[in-house]
Amino acid sequence: MPSDLVIVYHRQPYEEVEENGKTVFKENKSPNGIVPTLKSFFGRVENAAWVAWKQAEDPSNPGFDRVVEIEDSFGKYTVSRLPLTAEQVSSFYHITSKEAFWPILHGFKEKYNYDPVDWDTFRRVNQEFAQAAAAEAAEGAAVWVHDYNLWLVPGILRKLRPDLRISFFHHTPFPAADMFNVLPWRGEIIDSLLACDVVGFHIPRYASNFVSVVRSLRDVGSIPRIAVDPDFISEGSALSDRTVPKQIEVEDRTVRLGVSPVGVDTDYIESVAERPETKERTESFLKAMGGRRLILSVGRTDYTKGGAEQLLTFERLLEKHPEYRETVKLLHVSVSANRSMQAYEDIQREIEEIAGRINGRFATFERTPVSLISNAIPFTDLVSYYRAADIAWITPLADGMNLVCKEFIAARSDGDGVVVLSEFAGAAIELSSAILTNPYSHKNMDHAIENALTMTEENRRMRMKDLRRVVFKYNTQAWARDQLALLSPEDFAKDGETEAA
Repeated sequence: MPSDLVIVYHRQPYEEVEENGKTVFKENKSPNGIVPTLKSFFGRVENAAWVAWKQAEDPSNPGFDRVVEIEDSFGKYTVSRLPLTAEQVSSFYHITSKEAFWPILHGFKEKYNYDPVDWDTFRRVNQEFAQAAAAEAAEGAAVWVHDYNLWLVPGILRKLRPDLRISFFHHTPFPAADMFNVLPWRGEIIDSLLACDVVGFHIPRYASNFVSVVRSLRDVGSIPRIAVDPDFISEGSALSDRTVPKQIEVEDRTVRLGVSPVGVDTDYIESVAERPETKERTESFLKAMGGRRLILSVGRTDYTKGGAEQLLTFERLLEKHPEYRETVKLLHVSVSANRSMQAYEDIQREIEEIAGRINGRFATFERTPVSLISNAIPFTDLVSYYRAADIAWITPLADGMNLVCKEFIAARSDGDGVVVLSEFAGAAIELSSAILTNPYSHKNMDHAIENALTMTEENRRMRMKDLRRVVFKYNTQAWARDQLALLSPEDFAKDGETEAA
């Protein structure tokens, strides 16, 4: 049956497991995250669909279920699964998306690798996504496409189904023209995005950067700007803007620019934090700490995350302040993003070497300054770490948003804790009450962590109160509502609710 809402995202909206020799689709273990947030909108329309890819040995195998019907707590919906070979996945995702697009999006021009890109494969995979969305969508339906690896879907979809309302959201930073235009396919990408009705970004700066790219490639005339909401002006962030563009006029449509930061499921996280078993685990962690203070760092193993720079800062801290060698512990969680890619192997090796050197220099028989965890931690355990930590230390070199810092804040219903956050994370625009720091500056990083360790309880609680106000106000529900309201106000907006910026 045709769908009123089609979500196009690379991940399948469930966990696929084997039970008794049969494939079973199970609802995601944690209701926290983007996938459950997107699925929550299925209950607002009569029929809904999801388009994703699944690796298959033989895409032509008639036994492959291209369309499956799912019924879970979010309702009934259809999932169109595109069978991609291992070679297609490698070309489309690991090479084009991660080796060509990813470094440019995050400003690492020196890591950009054009040579192995097979653009025909990338275009062909995007075409399959667009065709699947077109087949699922009802007349005049809303189609919501997500992230840079599906850049070409809107343009193809517009030609296939000009009746559709198409929205696209970027979950990464969007760079200015001097960086983005390194990509030789820039014109095709921008023309595809200009086929949308709505293009969404986390923060005003990314929308402004998008406009700079569009203007460098196409004549779109004047573009109106309005003042940014005070909640999204941060004096301490390099990403702050005072005005934001709202729309671009093209030949046959108005492309609206939606700016709203992705949030976290605050109610769920707070409920986990208040569970008796969470409190028991937290007490167990604190007991194992033996009175030491805990600095917590959580992220993926990626050159954009600044893990090595952070560890070097901690090493300098222990050199300068011997009193911290046995009274402060760093729990550094760095989960490998993709072990098959050389760039991630290199940064993982560097992180392990630095952590090993710090422990070799400063560990005693009873106490180790750094604990390095490289495997994923169950979310319920992670919340216990959030509750036990004195400081959340989140200092990426570049980050579209960063949800770890927001999870930490949502978990701190006790009103305590300090957030040290990179000014180059999109979240810094909202979280001005965090200690914002420049991860490219040794002196700035050193001062930030020293400030966090010496901050008074009164100052900590005052900052945390404001951080929680913002995180709870702009949670996942607010983000999804604001983005879809731009596309389909009659279906998704509530009376009196407006977009974030």
